[in-house]
Amino acid sequence: MAILVFEAEDEAGIRIDRWLADCSDLSRSRVQALVKAGAVKVNGEQVRSSYIVESGDVIEADVPEDVPLDLKPEDIPLDILYEDEDIIVINKPKGMIVHPAPGVYTGTLVNALLYHCQDLSGINGVIRPGIVHRIDKDTTGCIVACKNDFAHEAISAQLESKTCHREYMAVVTGNIVHDDGLIDAPIGRDPKDRQRMCVTDKNSREARTHFHVVRRFKSSTLVECTLETGRTHQIRVHMKYINHPVMGDVKYGKPCRYMDTQGQVLHAYKLSLVHPRTGEEMTFEAPLPEYFGQLLQMLEEESQR
Repeated sequence: MAILVFEAEDEAGIRIDRWLADCSDLSRSRVQALVKAGAVKVNGEQVRSSYIVESGDVIEADVPEDVPLDLKPEDIPLDILYEDEDIIVINKPKGMIVHPAPGVYTGTLVNALLYHCQDLSGINGVIRPGIVHRIDKDTTGCIVACKNDFAHEAISAQLESKTCHREYMAVVTGNIVHDDGLIDAPIGRDPKDRQRMCVTDKNSREARTHFHVVRRFKSSTLVECTLETGRTHQIRVHMKYINHPVMGDVKYGKPCRYMDTQGQVLHAYKLSLVHPRTGEEMTFEAPLPEYFGQLLQMLEEESQR
């Protein structure tokens, strides 16, 4: 563990994450992660990334030493939508975990990327190399990974400024009355179950999901959802909040009687971003997975009876 100590002089008016990144060899994303972990203190007190540095402040950062990557590359087939020297866009299948977690160190997207790519961005540490955002295990569709820190910083900035757009298709239970809507409700950890998130005013962050009704079936609705923010389980939590949980989502709803394999019917079908090096506006689309299409067919047939 390396402890970095700095004293601010004439840099008043700058956010702590930007200030510390400028004063060290740490990336801004790395600094933000350290702040979130409580490893950055100003005058002996923990602060948020939005803290504005004042002249005379003493800033301390406890930076963990780099740990050798112990994850093994695995020859797992990838459905690659796009790839170049900076980024790779994958159509993630149902059931694949994005990055390793305690007790799960194989079969993840990271294991597959380590085999496929020569190098990945190290900003998110040894467990999540190249990963700039994530989608849940049973959510399918577009996810971008970064091959270098330059690309990682650029895509992270787009996610933060909301210029990187993600659109999803979902089947939810019941018929949504309104054709379009905005769910604006803060999301935080469920105090009764730490494995779940919920809409709450306590220890939460703002969350906004736009939805558009694509098709109404007999007792369910196909919706298109666009994220304005990117909170954990956001669409799943927001749909439960309006009493239309995502079909098959056993964590926030009920099992789906149409499917043998459970898990939310949620697909990240479109991802739009600006290429970090060329500045080109790019849009990637992942076709609906087979199970999703089969479910829609069954729902359509049921509605016509």
